[in-house]
Amino acid sequence: MNDNENPDTVPGGQPGAGENVCRKCNGSGRINGAECPDCEGTGKVITPIGGA
Repeated sequence: MNDNENPDTVPGGQPGAGENVCRKCNGSGRINGAECPDCEGTGKVITPIGGA
């Protein structure tokens, strides 16, 4: 697995999940001038937190 991927993303609204910085674009929302496909340009992804 590439370190620049977001392996733990989950759908929003899941118990124990919260916002995290997108590792693919480092939170910028852009990759090579285009919208990041992982975070859809927001720079944030939803991942489990606190061991959820």
